[in-house]
Amino acid sequence: MAKTKPGWDGYSLKRRREMPEGLWMACPSCQNMLYRKTVEENLHVCPECDHHFRIDGKERLRQLVDEGSFEEQVAEMTSTDPLAFVAGETCYADRIEAYKNKGCHEAMRVGKAFIRGRGVMLAVMDFAFLGGSMGMVVGEKFCLAVDRAIEEVLPLVVVSASGGARMHEGVVSLGQMAKTSAALARFDDAGGLFISVLTDPTTGGVTASFAMLGDVILAEPRALIGFAGPRTIYETIKIELPEGFQRSEFLLEHGFVDMIVHRRDLRSEIGRLIDYCGK
Repeated sequence: MAKTKPGWDGYSLKRRREMPEGLWMACPSCQNMLYRKTVEENLHVCPECDHHFRIDGKERLRQLVDEGSFEEQVAEMTSTDPLAFVAGETCYADRIEAYKNKGCHEAMRVGKAFIRGRGVMLAVMDFAFLGGSMGMVVGEKFCLAVDRAIEEVLPLVVVSASGGARMHEGVVSLGQMAKTSAALARFDDAGGLFISVLTDPTTGGVTASFAMLGDVILAEPRALIGFAGPRTIYETIKIELPEGFQRSEFLLEHGFVDMIVHRRDLRSEIGRLIDYCGK
């Protein structure tokens, strides 16, 4: 039997190179295999079915603000561990430190920016940090953004992406719901414009506080928006929920959000609203 050359199989056919990891991704909506770079160039939206993939805070800022215009404030403010919270073998303080080592310091970033040339005070939540949960620092950053929007007479734009209140901080985190709502009452008294942008997911205590208090509430397509999840609701009241319940389209139909905006149109829509409201 003739010997085969190195690198060839027994049928004298060249072996296929291994596919590099991460080049392709599956869309959870249409199930198509997508070239990752194409999805990224399309603002992390599926080119086949328009499914909006979740993005982190850094990518949201890159897409939303005018290039180089974001001036972050209180970036050094990070969470402490007021309850010395431990779950199993993991303590809250260690988890915070692990996120910091990855360059992710909190679940919200705030600062001044320009969106299509309009100055705004901007707060962006990051689901990549403990599910975008709202703890003491998120509440403090939000209130600081509101106060500076009042001082500098700027519209306030908040992009929410959250699983709700942060259980690791117990009642301290629940108190942020009232705190952020009170801050928005001051902002309203000052005649400010608050544009709330809901993305997938916006749930729990964030939905029950500042996320739903916007003068104008925008939502991305098919975003999960609600307080308790469908399974929790079913276990509580034993009722099957309507198809698409807690998705942005259902909420628009029932008057909970003002409009659904595709990610590619979000910048221009925010700019249009600021102009329309004379802010």
